[in-house]
Amino acid sequence: LRGAKPVFVDIRRDTLNIDETLIEAAITHRTRAIVVMHYAGIACEMDIICDIAQRHELLLIEDAAQAILCTYKGRPLGAIGDLGTLSFHETKNVISGEGGALLLNRESLVERAEIIREKGTNRSQFFRGQVDKYTWVDIGSSFLPSEMVAAFLWAQLEDAHKITARRMATWQRYHAALEPLEKQGIIRRPVVPKDCTHGAHMYYLLLPDMACRTRFIDSLREREIYSVFHYVPLHNSPMGKTMAEQVQSLPVTEELSDCLVRLPLWVGLEDHVDRVVESVIEVLEYIDADT
Repeated sequence: LRGAKPVFVDIRRDTLNIDETLIEAAITHRTRAIVVMHYAGIACEMDIICDIAQRHELLLIEDAAQAILCTYKGRPLGAIGDLGTLSFHETKNVISGEGGALLLNRESLVERAEIIREKGTNRSQFFRGQVDKYTWVDIGSSFLPSEMVAAFLWAQLEDAHKITARRMATWQRYHAALEPLEKQGIIRRPVVPKDCTHGAHMYYLLLPDMACRTRFIDSLREREIYSVFHYVPLHNSPMGKTMAEQVQSLPVTEELSDCLVRLPLWVGLEDHVDRVVESVIEVLEYIDADT
């Protein structure tokens, strides 16, 4: 994949994941892999995407940074494709401050991954007695966690199901409380397909437009409640424009990125969630009445 340039594909309106119906049209003779991102820990349509990857003999890479303990038809996300990644960044469900994990489903990828992890050396092979000395054989960096970081992460992993359950309680509280506003057409809540389980990584809302979102965020901040919007779409970012094969319009991505806002969701919010919910409803009703 060295020197590869990404071709971006638009997203679905319901899950905000890659639109699997658009993938095949984006494949060319230069395509080597399909990369999917399970947004908010809710799975992409993996059966269809796996079939596309197999028919075109492409690697399938899962960005499961937000999807630890999440599943698609009973299968854990990050472990369905050829490679998967998890994140342990401080904003994720299970954390070690920084860092993550690479999951490999192809034996042929293990050796090179191990070398890249070991700063580009075959040091692990040397320790196993497979070579009589070790040296630099590839690109790499210092990806190994310290023992302190690993110990912190291990404790988090031991409590991962408890952490998820606490986050889920807040997610469900939001989801139930905001259902009436969705029925009134004021907002749209997250969509979770029946074949998917998620880990309550985030709770987002889709508002009518950017102006409403800005008013919403500012009004909550006045109440000392901090909600945030999300990423600038990759194809519109400076690096995306530099690296992409072509910078095309992705209308659904562009529209929804202006409307999306994330509500506070962290372990410990349980003691404050009622006040947050009351404030969110009050602000949304006020904005709707004023538009």
